[in-house]
Amino acid sequence: KMNYYDQISQGYEELHKEEQEKKIEIIKKYLKPKPVDKLLDVGCGTGLTTEPWGCIRFGIDPSKKLLEKAKDKNQDIEYKLASAENIPYKDNFFDIVISITAIQNFDNIEKGLKEIKRVGKERFILTFLKKSSKKDLIEKTIKKLFKIDKIIEEDKDLIFIT
Repeated sequence: KMNYYDQISQGYEELHKEEQEKKIEIIKKYLKPKPVDKLLDVGCGTGLTTEPWGCIRFGIDPSKKLLEKAKDKNQDIEYKLASAENIPYKDNFFDIVISITAIQNFDNIEKGLKEIKRVGKERFILTFLKKSSKKDLIEKTIKKLFKIDKIIEEDKDLIFIT
């Protein structure tokens, strides 16, 4: 699976930039980080979804080539090669954890979401492709692990705001 993202890394933004920016605009209505907030983007890819927030930003992704593109674009963000199932940060480290259109790609949905909850405090934005064959499992697991404030149905994603 990650081979796929390594293979499309050169054209990733051409493929996904516009749809990701639409999601960010929706999320910005609900998420207004303070400059001192620490934000983790799980499945950050090329950093499209990590960059727009005016705070201390971190990103993890299992695709080495997508991360290389992210690092080339923005030196102010700490990017690490890691999977959602093994996030290399301590408990309750982040004020905000986001994962935009990545959850359906996790190898182990429940483990990845538990890791997100472990490293975060109480603010989470979680989105996934609503056409995913794993939709029911993802939705059920998010509802089990997180206190949901709002669910927004976007063109391609379901957006969970906690």
